[in-house]
Amino acid sequence: MSNNVSWLTELAIKPGELDNMKALMAEMIEATMANEPDALNYDWHLNDAGDSCHIYERYTDSAAALVHLANFGAKFVDRFLGCMDLTRLTVYGKASDDARAALDDFGATYYPSSTGFDR
Repeated sequence: MSNNVSWLTELAIKPGELDNMKALMAEMIEATMANEPDALNYDWHLNDAGDSCHIYERYTDSAAALVHLANFGAKFVDRFLGCMDLTRLTVYGKASDDARAALDDFGATYYPSSTGFDR
């Protein structure tokens, strides 16, 4: 199995914050694409009602995930939590102790074991 670490973040968009969330989403996607070459997936999904968002993220390994989390904390966390409430964070793969420590702050649930394949 690979060393990839991924997670699914489930969020509720606060009333009146949809436009702010969309602007932040665009900024975060651009920053991640430009500055984090080991981010393999960074997919945002907004429901039809515009009140819920899922973000699927996948990184080559825990070190890459930690780079993303550091950038998120330095640049975006306050605005992110200002327009959305975290409802669930599910982490997949063998996250390092350091990655777990960072993700624990968000109430992560871990699924380290897996079967299957990566391409």
